[in-house]
Amino acid sequence: MFIIDSHCHLNLLNYKKNHRNIDDVIKKAFERDIKFMLAVSTDLSDFYNLKKLVGQRKNISLSCGVHPLNKPELYKVDDISSAASDPKVIALGETGLDYHYKKYNKIHQQTSFRNHIRIGISLNKPLIVHMRDAVVDTLSILKEEKSEICGGVLHCFSENEITASKLLDLGFYISFSGIVTFNKIKNLDNVIRYVPIDRILVETDSPYLSPVPYRGQENQPAYTRVIAEYIAMLKNIDVGILSEETTNNFSKLFRIPISYLSNLS
Repeated sequence: MFIIDSHCHLNLLNYKKNHRNIDDVIKKAFERDIKFMLAVSTDLSDFYNLKKLVGQRKNISLSCGVHPLNKPELYKVDDISSAASDPKVIALGETGLDYHYKKYNKIHQQTSFRNHIRIGISLNKPLIVHMRDAVVDTLSILKEEKSEICGGVLHCFSENEITASKLLDLGFYISFSGIVTFNKIKNLDNVIRYVPIDRILVETDSPYLSPVPYRGQENQPAYTRVIAEYIAMLKNIDVGILSEETTNNFSKLFRIPISYLSNLS
């Protein structure tokens, strides 16, 4: 079985208390069939820290972008574009809009989001989109900037079927995290059943959002297996089939040949 954690923040894991080093994290993940990870950055300093941490490990790729809560107005477009040109980078992000925590800088967030989409199109690299309390503006900007050209994924999806449908119409993939196992968000069960299996990704968003039964603990890529098993249950399929489908989806979206991924197992 080959499962991919499509969104994790490896540099934020607790290497003093919970893991000896990044290879320890990889080993724990591999033991539960998580054999590839996409390490996602939230600003440029974060990206360079991740790049140093990951090194030349073949089973981890990187994203490059500035999170909407990380003062995107402080970053120059050319600096993001230059960093994202790194061959280790397979996606632009995490970008998007977050009006839950910050509304005062909506315009800066929107400008940054548009810039990330334009860079993604110019580099032919897909987007990793963060969206919170900003459905209307997110969808509008994705359409206006013709994001379907580079494609992308709405990560850590927690919206309804209508929003999922509009993203699917744009050609986007939808990624589910550990929140699908939370009792108070059971409406996501119907969304998971609704989204076609050929458009689903799985992620941890570690160290955040640990799935049940690990809530209250630090999340890690190894727990992607729990999320995959839960989604497979809702889809009424074997987790092996889900892992194959989501790996194929990851390969298509991020332009990584299946043959390359297969050699890692």
